[in-house]
Amino acid sequence: MPTHPISNYKKSERLFALYQCLPRSKAQALSLTELMDKYAGDTDNISNQRKNLENDLFSLNQIFTDIFYSQALVRIPAWGQNISGQTARFYIEPDFSIDAINEQTVFFWEMLSNYTANYLPVSFQQTLHHKLAHIRKREKVRFHQSALGQWQDYLINLPSVVQAPAIDDQVLAGIHQALLNKSQLCIVYQNKWQQQPKQRVVYPKGLVFIDNMMYLTGFNPVDEHIDDKVLLKAHRNFAVNRIKEAVVIDKPMPDWVDRDAFTLNHLHKLGKLEPTNSHEIKLVLKVQKYACQHLFERPLADSQQIERIDDNWNRVTATVANTQRLEDWLVSMSQLAVVEAPNELRAAVRDRLLSAIELYKD
Repeated sequence: MPTHPISNYKKSERLFALYQCLPRSKAQALSLTELMDKYAGDTDNISNQRKNLENDLFSLNQIFTDIFYSQALVRIPAWGQNISGQTARFYIEPDFSIDAINEQTVFFWEMLSNYTANYLPVSFQQTLHHKLAHIRKREKVRFHQSALGQWQDYLINLPSVVQAPAIDDQVLAGIHQALLNKSQLCIVYQNKWQQQPKQRVVYPKGLVFIDNMMYLTGFNPVDEHIDDKVLLKAHRNFAVNRIKEAVVIDKPMPDWVDRDAFTLNHLHKLGKLEPTNSHEIKLVLKVQKYACQHLFERPLADSQQIERIDDNWNRVTATVANTQRLEDWLVSMSQLAVVEAPNELRAAVRDRLLSAIELYKD
């Protein structure tokens, strides 16, 4: 805020000082007389000072309109209307900012909004859409004439085969509050295999995104133990869309929940954040030559190696996590790939494929 009367500064400085001192809500809008307390320096020439203030407000409004494409400086009655006999009042729209917008950041938001449209919960998408809509409103012409802004004409998002499940905003808000406050959480959870939901207390650790599903990861309440392996047995993952209620309990989580062994990264390394038979396996696949092309583009792991068997087949080896998603992907490959090792995974994929064939028999 200015330490001297605003009228003492050069015009550019006066406009910025005015921007700083104008209120950010309609309820706090100031009249010219009220603004004069901060603006005027020469009380002997008050009429000229008041006229200068009016001109500066008009100039500031013109800058917002011409540069930011925004009617951020609001006058009541509105600009252009006759105010004869009325007391004009002024304020800045509360969501307006003169912060510079980085084009790369905006482009990232655009890509994120399009790419994740069918994966993230609706509430997350709405936040992105609101942010982008605000930017477009403020800087529509300038951004869309830029090199990055023109990308939007060349982007399209195709929907996922399976859409993301509906997420209750109140449930998500409860989880968010519990995580930030490091508080215990009471949830009402509907298991797929149970008819009625059950209430349970959870020590929440974080949210996990897997494809288009979101999971709350945490622990069932247990007594503290010196052995981390014992405590890991209480670890659980809950599909957020199956949580019917989430209420924060005014109790802190026990200290052991913050141990290094239970960070999200470490839980992931232990294979605790998704269904896993064992953490890592050496996978050996025989893959049809043309079907193998996408594994050159999107390898299964950094350790992946591909060798030619003959004109029709390649052999792929990689050290990977033995997850349910891996097994599902191998089943989806159908006749295009054969699991050669490990034997347990080969048998599991074979049994699922044979079961599918039985379903298609007349």
